[in-house]
Amino acid sequence: MDAAAESFDRRPADEPSRAYRVVRGLARTVAGLFYRNLELVGAERIPPSGPLIVAANHQNALVDPMLLVATLPRALRPLAKAPLFRHPLVRPFLAAVGAVPVQRAQESGNDPARNDAMFRATSEALTGGGAILIFPEGIGHFEPALQPLRTGAARMLLGARAAGAPPVTLLPVGLVFRQPGRFREGAGAVLVGEPIPTADCEALHATDPEAAVRALTARLAEGLRRQMVEADTWRTERLLRVAEAVWREERPSAGARATRDLAARTQWMQGVERAYRYLLEREPERLRRLRRGLDAYAEVLERTGLRGRHLEQEYRAGAVARYALTETALLFLTLPLALVGLLLHATGFWLTDTAVRIASPEPDVEATFKIFGGLLFYPLSWIAEGFVAWRAGGVTALAAFVLLLLPSGFFALAWRERLARAASEARALWRYLRHPDLRRHLAERREELAQELDALSALVPPEILSGASKPGASTSGDA
Repeated sequence: MDAAAESFDRRPADEPSRAYRVVRGLARTVAGLFYRNLELVGAERIPPSGPLIVAANHQNALVDPMLLVATLPRALRPLAKAPLFRHPLVRPFLAAVGAVPVQRAQESGNDPARNDAMFRATSEALTGGGAILIFPEGIGHFEPALQPLRTGAARMLLGARAAGAPPVTLLPVGLVFRQPGRFREGAGAVLVGEPIPTADCEALHATDPEAAVRALTARLAEGLRRQMVEADTWRTERLLRVAEAVWREERPSAGARATRDLAARTQWMQGVERAYRYLLEREPERLRRLRRGLDAYAEVLERTGLRGRHLEQEYRAGAVARYALTETALLFLTLPLALVGLLLHATGFWLTDTAVRIASPEPDVEATFKIFGGLLFYPLSWIAEGFVAWRAGGVTALAAFVLLLLPSGFFALAWRERLARAASEARALWRYLRHPDLRRHLAERREELAQELDALSALVPPEILSGASKPGASTSGDA
C-alpha cells in the first residue's frame, strides 16, 4: 500500500486531474439517475482553496463518497479502507480520485506504523492546500445515530499543523437519505455545517497531544450531529418522518418547513428530535400517546397504499374523468417508444436485479450493490445487443441502436414514473370508493396529530427548537 500512498504524494495537492473530472462527471450522472432528488445545502461554507478536511457520517457505503465527489466543488481525496484497493471494480475509481489507503485494525494488527504512509500523504496534501475526505466513524453502518468517532481526522489535522501546514478548515458534513436503496424513489441531501474551531486544540497539541486529539474529536462529533437526524431506533426515526409529513401537510403556512426539499425537512426533523429529547423527561406520557397516534396513522396509510397528498385532492367525477383520459392517452401514445427503451435496457436491469437479489446485501450497502452492478451489467448487455444488431442489420442497424439507446432509456424511465403516479392515484380513488369515510377519518386524525404537535412544541424553549443551544447525546429511550 505504500506505493499507492507515494503515487498520491506526487499528485498536485488541489488540482483535479482529468481522471478525477471524468469520475466526478460519472458520479453526478449516476447519482442523478439513481436518486430522484439531490440537494446541497451550505455550499458557501466550503472554502474555495486552502487546506480542507471534509468529515462526513457514513451510512450508505460507497455511495457516500460518490455523492460527495459529485456535489462538492472541491477536488476531494478520500481515505478508503485498504481492501477496497484490491477490488477490481472499485480500484480504478479510487486511483482516479487519488484515494489514500487506510489500514484498519483488522488489517494492520493494531500496528500504528502501518498507517504512517497515510499520515505522510495527507499531511503533504494539506500543506499544499488540498482537500481530504474522511468518514471518522471508521465503519459503514445502518444505524439511525452517529457511531463513536475514531481519532484519525483530529490526528491528521493536528499533525499537519504541527508539521507546518497552513490553517486547515475542518468541515462537518451530514449525509441524509430517504429510501437510500430504492432506485428513483430515494433522495439525498448533503448538509455542510459550520467549520469546527481548531485553534485552541492546536495550541494544546504542543503540550498534551492526546488531550488535544480527544477534544477535537468530541467537537467534530458535536458538529456532525448538528447536520444529522439522530434517533434511538429506526422506529423513532420513522415516526419523526411521519410527524414531519403531518406538520408539512397540515401547516402549509409554516414557510420553509412546508417545502418538499429533503434538506428543509431534515432541518425541521432536527428540531423535533431536540424537542423530543427535551420533553422525554418532562412529558413522557404525552409523548407516548403521540407516538401511538403517529404509529396508527402511518399504519393505515401503509396498509391502504395512500399518501398524505391523497387527503388534499378532491375526487370529483369530472376531474377524475379528465385526469384518467389524459393520463391514459399519454401512456398509450408514448408506449411504443417506451417499449423500445424498456426492451433495450431489460437485460441490464434483469442481470443487475438478479445479482442484487442473490447477494442479499445489508441495507447500508444495497444502493452500492445496485449502482456498481448497473455499471457492470448495463454496459455488458449493451455491447451484446449492439453486436446482435450489427450481425442482424449491419452498420445501419448498429447506428440506430446506438442513437436510440440513451434517449429511449430516459424516455422509458419517465414513462414508468408516469405509470406509477397514475397507478397510485387509481389505488387512492379505489380506496375512497370502497370506504367513503376513509378520507375524512384520516384528515381528521392528521389534524388532531398536528394540533398535538403544536401544543407540545409550545412547551419547548425556542432555542431548543432552533438548535441555538448545544445538542446533547442522541435520543435515548423508546418511550
